[in-house]
Amino acid sequence: MVGKQHDKLSKLGLLTRIIVLTIGAALVAVALEIFLVPNKIIDGGIVGISIIVSHLSSLPLGIFLFLFNLPFLIIGYKQIGKTFAFSTLYAVVIMSIGTTLLHPVKALTYSPFLAPVFGGVILGIGVGLVIRSGGSLDGTEIIAILFTKKTPFSVGEIVMFFNLFILASAGFVFSWDSAMYSLIAYYIAFKVIDVTLEGLDQSKSVWIISKEAKEIGDAIMSRLGRGVTYLHGEGAFSGGSKRVIFCVITRLEEAKMKSIVQEVDPTAFLAVGNIHDVKGGRFKKRAIH
Repeated sequence: MVGKQHDKLSKLGLLTRIIVLTIGAALVAVALEIFLVPNKIIDGGIVGISIIVSHLSSLPLGIFLFLFNLPFLIIGYKQIGKTFAFSTLYAVVIMSIGTTLLHPVKALTYSPFLAPVFGGVILGIGVGLVIRSGGSLDGTEIIAILFTKKTPFSVGEIVMFFNLFILASAGFVFSWDSAMYSLIAYYIAFKVIDVTLEGLDQSKSVWIISKEAKEIGDAIMSRLGRGVTYLHGEGAFSGGSKRVIFCVITRLEEAKMKSIVQEVDPTAFLAVGNIHDVKGGRFKKRAIH
């Protein structure tokens, strides 16, 4: 009975992944063919290269989106794994087919302001959904992972370098206005991807070291409705015992958290960090009376 239930959950999880990958890849196709490409605005990475080559050769964009990503799918299969490779392959195929089907459709806007804004937002949501489902639509991340092993640069720095080079190429192929609009669309998409991955109600981890740890903990529980965990630490320099408060809050509660700590102990050490995912425990907020 347990085995059958597990199989159903696995099939449901697979179906959910396929649906989300399909929606994400389809949104990217819409962003490209309905907003960006008709206005000569490109994205970074393999998508940007595909748009430039498609423009120069007058061949359908979908062909190059698939062909240029293919080598990186093989590399990704070896470096990251089977699930990633198949998820990426499926998303790339849907994106390629989507751009081909949407190519004859007239652009929704030719405004130099609206096209990069709405195109960037839709592109960011689509890419974010694909990444959340364990796939990718751009081979530059895989290149960056390989390069970072042999260079002192991080994955983010390498991806940024590639993308700036590709976005600058739009200035030579189209116009420098197109290059600047492309940079705007890329920045918007980059920010929307973060929101899609982390959610609007982003979680944050909070670490507090204070002599008034008990009072601060009580205030957090009573005024924020969040649970706290007390950890015991030792100062490296003083060797003295310290009580550390650990707590998980939402982005909207950060200002209130800082206010509580400041009121109780202005000299307290406070560190706040982003958390991409929270599961288990008692994170659900309890009612504040």
